[in-house]
Amino acid sequence: MTSEQRGGILDTIWPDGMKPGVQTFAILDGARDDRIWWAVDGTFCEHDCLYAGELSRRLQCAAPYLVQLDREDRLTRFILDNGWGQSWGVFFRSDAGLKSVRKHLRGFLRVKDERGNRLLFRYYDPRVLQFYLPTCTVTELQTFFGPIHSFVMETRNAKVIVEMAFNGKALQQTNFSVQQSLVKLSAAGRA
Repeated sequence: MTSEQRGGILDTIWPDGMKPGVQTFAILDGARDDRIWWAVDGTFCEHDCLYAGELSRRLQCAAPYLVQLDREDRLTRFILDNGWGQSWGVFFRSDAGLKSVRKHLRGFLRVKDERGNRLLFRYYDPRVLQFYLPTCTVTELQTFFGPIHSFVMETRNAKVIVEMAFNGKALQQTNFSVQQSLVKLSAAGRA
């Protein structure tokens, strides 16, 4: 990844004019790469596992982790340099604290299929979230977004960044080029 590409991604995740008190978080999927758990475990950034209770070492390493990021932190650089294009997770912005956001996000980890079987919902995979959100009703979007202002994630080819926000009436999707900082490719509101 070039410094120009990294800068474009950073400028999209931390845009100019972010409101005071709004923080940037990531949900990182430990199952995608063994290095994720080690990086999260070694960071000074505030973080917590989305799973609760006593976890085996194997499950600990494969679990999803919520991390409050800082633009200049080495963990942020590690995520972008090693995980961009690898579906390591999604970024989002919120003015709620880590504990509050964790409580909210934990409510979506398990879903039931049409037969009533409980399944793990890996919404923190960008390949899942960018296709799931456009299928939601307004009520489902209100519930899912809760204290979250917007989600930011890579697309399949990792050359485009998609930001999805809910304005109270519709899902708004904006695409940005990784090559150029904050170059809007498209903006579309969806019901």
